[in-house]
Amino acid sequence: MSVYADDVSRNKEIAERFAKCDTNRDGKLTLAEAKGCMPRIYDHFSYIDSANKGYVTVAQIQAMAAR
Repeated sequence: MSVYADDVSRNKEIAERFAKCDTNRDGKLTLAEAKGCMPRIYDHFSYIDSANKGYVTVAQIQAMAAR
């Protein structure tokens, strides 16, 4: 499997998990939504939400995972 295929697979998995955790379906994951559903995101929430908006997006999580 190529690196690109790995990235696509990882991003798809993140998007699917994000959709399950985003309970109000607003496209934003709050700390409360992440707590029980995405524990690694919960643990690193303040790092991902560097602008202190109170939420993270799927794109932000995917970008962090790509590092």
